[in-house]
Amino acid sequence: MRTRFQLGLDELRDKLLKMGGRAEQAVERASRAYRDRDLKLCQQVLEGETLINMAEREIDAIGLDLLAMQQPMASDLRFILSVVKINADLERVGDQAVNIAERVMDIVELPAVELPVDIPRMAAAASGMVQRALESFVQRKTDLANAVLEMDNVVDRMRDEAFIMLVQKMNQEPSVTRQALDTLLIARNLERVADHATNIAEDVIFWVQGSDVRHHHLGPEFSSH
Repeated sequence: MRTRFQLGLDELRDKLLKMGGRAEQAVERASRAYRDRDLKLCQQVLEGETLINMAEREIDAIGLDLLAMQQPMASDLRFILSVVKINADLERVGDQAVNIAERVMDIVELPAVELPVDIPRMAAAASGMVQRALESFVQRKTDLANAVLEMDNVVDRMRDEAFIMLVQKMNQEPSVTRQALDTLLIARNLERVADHATNIAEDVIFWVQGSDVRHHHLGPEFSSH
């Protein structure tokens, strides 16, 4: 017989994975909305935020109940603390998707213009990081988590390149400034998604190994945490 505590841990894990799926879906929908100039997808992202927020509160409540129920052993304690922190990062991934959808809604009202930046590619990289971070959680694999930490540099570089190219475009063609600014903000939101994926990967490493790797995988001048 599994104890009530163990069943609670299982429930916590399952609910977190569902939450992760919702957050991933939100980023994917927001990215497609940008690519296809699709207001219906934007609306789906905005509506989905309510479910993500409800899930965050529910997971936090279960986590706190488990902590109050008994004095968990070190590994269970690390698991619960990691889930609560991952939960917060997934909720923020959902927030970034909402920010992207709102920028897309602004862009759709403006004439379509060619901009020198590949947002879908950047979105694929950022959401791929979230997916891999969650895989590392499911499989308890720190090598997957470490791969996410390394990918963060790639997304940061994409954001820097987008900034340079879009500022150049605004200088050359002031008429597209609003579209370029919206796109620049979307690139910034995607970089934040990657940062949250990095946080999740660090929490997985903390849970599995008991080691805190925050601030250690990058030099202080590059660390965003």
